Amino acid sequence: MKLSARNDLKGTITDIKRGAVMAKVTIDLGNGQTIVSVITVDSVDELELKVGDVAHAIIKSTEVLIGK
Repeated sequence: MKLSARNDLKGTITDIKRGAVMAKVTIDLGNGQTIVSVITVDSVDELELKVGDVAHAIIKSTEVLIGK
């Protein structure tokens, strides 16, 4: 599979918190860094994601907003 996104962060899934519709997936990138993504529960099931799996966080974005 080829993608136009250039930010591909590989890591290990450390936690999946499932809700009724959405799930929060935490990936350990190493060196004390983690990334969290909220995806549908259907996507978690279709990808058969589970804690301990190697996964990729693929980021395609034109802006990142930070507030305080």
